[in-house]
Amino acid sequence: MRPIRSPFLRGCLASSPFVIVVVPFAVLFGVVATEAGLDLFQVMLFSFSVFAGASQFAAVQLMQDQAPVLIVLATSLAVNLRMVMYSVAMAPHLGAAPLGTRALMAYFLVDQSFAASQAEFEARPDQPLRDKVAFFFGSVTPIAPLWFVATFAGAAMGRAIPPEFALDFAVPITFLAIVAPMLRSLPHVVAAGVSIVAALVLVGLPYGAGLLVAAALAMTAGALTEVALERRAAR
Repeated sequence: MRPIRSPFLRGCLASSPFVIVVVPFAVLFGVVATEAGLDLFQVMLFSFSVFAGASQFAAVQLMQDQAPVLIVLATSLAVNLRMVMYSVAMAPHLGAAPLGTRALMAYFLVDQSFAASQAEFEARPDQPLRDKVAFFFGSVTPIAPLWFVATFAGAAMGRAIPPEFALDFAVPITFLAIVAPMLRSLPHVVAAGVSIVAALVLVGLPYGAGLLVAAALAMTAGALTEVALERRAAR
C-alpha cells in the first residue's frame, strides 16, 4: 500500500481507532449530565465550551453530590492540568505557529489529538511546521464532531439507553489506551503508580478530593524521580 502523503489524512487515520471509545464515552456523558439535572441546551453548551470529557464527568458528578462551586472548579482544573503538560510537549513542534492557530489548537488539544500527534512528531521530527499543524487538525477531525453528536444523542435519549449496554466501559479503556504507550521512562511509571495507589487509598475523601491529592502526589513523585535520575547521570 502506498504511504499517505497528506499530513491531514495521516492525522485522521492515526486517531480514527479512538472513535471506538469516544462515541460511547460521549453518549455516557450526555446521559449522566441529563440525570444530573441539565437540560439539552445546557449539556451541549457545557460540551462545546469545555470539550474535555474527563473534567466534564468530574464536574457533573460533583454537581450531583451538591459539592461547593470551588470544589467543582478545583477538581475540574486538576483533571485538566495534564493539558499543561501536553502543551509543553507540543510547544517545540507547534510553538512557531501563528497565535490564532495556536489558540484554536489549544481548544482542540485533547487526549486523543495529543497521543496521535506526539507519536507522529517523535517519528517525523523534521517535517515542516505546516505539515505538523495539518496533522494535528487531522487528528482531531474524527474525534470532535463525533463527540458533539454522540453527546447530543446521549442527552436526547437519556434514560432510554438500557443499563445493560454498560457504556461506562469507555472511560477507563480510553485512558488506558492513551496512557499505557506513554509510560516509557521510570518517572512516568512512578507517577502512574503513585496516582493509582493514592487515588485508591484516598477514595473516601469527600467531594472527590482524593483525586486532587493523588494528582499532586503523582506529579511530585514523577518530578523527584526525574531529578534523582539526572543527579545520578551527572555523577
